[in-house]
Amino acid sequence: MSLKSEDEAKLHNLERRIKVEFHDLYLLKTALTHRSYLNEAREHDLQNNERLEFLGDAVLEVLVTEFLFQNYADRSEGDLTSFRAATVRTESLAEASQSIELGEYIYMSKGEERTGGRQRTYILANTFEALLGAIYLDQKLPVAKVFLEQFLFPKISGIVEKRLDIDSKSKLQEVAQEKLGITPVYEMVSSNGPDHLKTFVMAVKIGDNVYANGEGKNKQEAEQIAARNALENWDNLLNKYGC
Repeated sequence: MSLKSEDEAKLHNLERRIKVEFHDLYLLKTALTHRSYLNEAREHDLQNNERLEFLGDAVLEVLVTEFLFQNYADRSEGDLTSFRAATVRTESLAEASQSIELGEYIYMSKGEERTGGRQRTYILANTFEALLGAIYLDQKLPVAKVFLEQFLFPKISGIVEKRLDIDSKSKLQEVAQEKLGITPVYEMVSSNGPDHLKTFVMAVKIGDNVYANGEGKNKQEAEQIAARNALENWDNLLNKYGC
């Protein structure tokens, strides 16, 4: 299918950024198309990126699993599973997206953009998976692997060394009880989107103070992200609340 010249320029710029030259540039555009964009687009044959996200998720799991298996031969199955989960979680993929400024290239509705869609964690993570799925279809597994070697695999050493895979809610509860003698509680701030794509924002409170918020595809994921955010800013939060 033909593309507008401005689309071609935009997509070629992303190709240079990720060092992948697509045979099918329209496939790349599909990977970047958020469902909200279809409400405004005049391109009747254009699809959103959810099917590519589904494929990319599977490719991601295979390649991350292979990397961990080959590079951490002394680790148990349980550790490898935990490291993989930390590597492919929404936050991690969103950070990888931000490193290539992927949000700039997403096709989305004006309304989604106005409400911060280009910085929204789950949109960035989903688009990263869709992009990986498109790379796999267009260039096959070796190129998909090289892409991850550049933009995701470098995070793994930090996850392993700092044990960032350990359950954040458990860690926060341990720290809060030790330092403050208080058990954190979680409250829902908001939920948005249709039932099959709903996102949740959860707040973690310690005593009367909100220590952090987290956004995720379900309440459990949002709680984990809120706990992780609180841990990352722990010292500043203690100073802020005079503890």
